[in-house]
Amino acid sequence: MVEKEVILTLDGLKKLEQELEYYKSVKRREVAERIKEAIEFGDISENSEYEDAKNEQAMIEGRILTLEKMLRNARVIDEGDIHTEDVSVGSIVHLKDLETGDEIDYTIVGSAEADPAKNKISNESPVGKALIGKTVGSIVEVMVPAGKLSYQIMNIRK
Repeated sequence: MVEKEVILTLDGLKKLEQELEYYKSVKRREVAERIKEAIEFGDISENSEYEDAKNEQAMIEGRILTLEKMLRNARVIDEGDIHTEDVSVGSIVHLKDLETGDEIDYTIVGSAEADPAKNKISNESPVGKALIGKTVGSIVEVMVPAGKLSYQIMNIRK
């Protein structure tokens, strides 16, 4: 099976590396200590603290494996690869909603970095897909669960 390439900005790469280091150095130690303390309470067959700690340990190890896989398959978008002629991963796109007149900036990122609350949208999301390759002045129509969105690209920057 071919592993999926993970597209990251340099900032996104650093955040994943920091998260991995945190899980390996801090969280692993914390949960190991919780397991040790729970075992010291005696009979582990009816010890909910032990069960909780073991479940957390499994979750932490799973996240470590996921992060390691993402970093192994990472392709970092070089600042020099981001241009302003058309929308690509790493672009900041200034859009005007043609229905409401509202304006918004979206940063196009790989799915691993997407954070809609911070206006970072994935290149694989419906809006992100529709924007990729488009130029300033383009009208983009996107079908989303709430209906059809219509945007005009006002500006593209790094």
